[in-house]
Amino acid sequence: MKKYDYLIVGAGLFGAVFAHEVRKVGKTCLVIDKREHIGGNIYTEEIEGIQVHRYGAHIFHTSNERVWKYVNQFAKFNHFVNSPVAVYKDELYNLPFNMNTFYQLWGVKTPAQAKAKIQEQISQMHIVHPHNLEEQALALVGKDIYEKLVDGYTRKQWGRECKELPAFIIKRLPVRYTFDNNYFKDPYQGIPIGGYTKIVKKLLEGVQVCLKTDFFKHREELVKQAEKVVFTGMIDQYYDYCFGELEYRSLRFEDEILEMENYQGNAVLNYTDYEIPYTRSIEHKHFEFGRQEKTVVTREYPDTWVRGKEPYYPVNDPKNNEIFAEYQKKALEEKNVLFGGRLGLYRYMDMDQVIEEALALAESETTYEN
Repeated sequence: MKKYDYLIVGAGLFGAVFAHEVRKVGKTCLVIDKREHIGGNIYTEEIEGIQVHRYGAHIFHTSNERVWKYVNQFAKFNHFVNSPVAVYKDELYNLPFNMNTFYQLWGVKTPAQAKAKIQEQISQMHIVHPHNLEEQALALVGKDIYEKLVDGYTRKQWGRECKELPAFIIKRLPVRYTFDNNYFKDPYQGIPIGGYTKIVKKLLEGVQVCLKTDFFKHREELVKQAEKVVFTGMIDQYYDYCFGELEYRSLRFEDEILEMENYQGNAVLNYTDYEIPYTRSIEHKHFEFGRQEKTVVTREYPDTWVRGKEPYYPVNDPKNNEIFAEYQKKALEEKNVLFGGRLGLYRYMDMDQVIEEALALAESETTYEN
């Protein structure tokens, strides 16, 4: 006899939402995670009274009213709006690219002046059919924005020269001819007061959870305990890399507790100069408008992924998508294994998209059962 209806590999957002939904219709779940905590990459940890985003800044934003109502069942959200600042050498620029940015770059004060300046630079490039990311960016925003705000940051993020990256990565760059530093256009935005971990904790109430449990070390015995497996790890690892290894980008983080109330004046600073090795510095207290006497700052370094490191971002270029298509075909043939999350579906997803996918899978499972 199987003890559980579902073995869910990964106690992150996808696994927690799925477990919560199927439990409501009477299904039993065993959720496992190799880490020592729940929450996956949205895990927040309290340090000096500050909710620290352990795996990088996570700002919730969505245009999906259903998803917004869903997450608000589990936490109260504040009105935080993401307005990052770019640091290039000794210069500061507002993001995303908007009239504040253009004034800081060129001293222009009207949309017409900004458009003329950008168009002047684009016309000098003579790029008709962009062949790579560098050409695509230059054809969209011109030389100044590309060199100061795109080139260095992108090279750090991907670990490659912009000429070596495909154009589709940056098909559209957000350019706004208004004085608006709101990074996202979604009508629903905010940070859960008290951090993301408590959301996942509520989602997993009443669910059996085993942490510090490596699926691949105990695969045979774990699979025997459940009718179906929901796998949110790397799909290529699940199949023992039989079609080849998919590429990912990794990250590493350096934290610093400072004896001051306010270090950088903003939640997120993007460092666009290639000579600075990290891409972002995050001062976590600003996510919740904190006034603690101390502050916690995290610097985020892009890292080459190799087996054994944490995979954060899939590299969805044509070569990797072709390999993933082979894994996907194999996955669709499975009767008792379901894949989900960024790594299981091998695509970048924001938190709201992860929730949408998890809800859809849970609905399809419970509808099928009925």
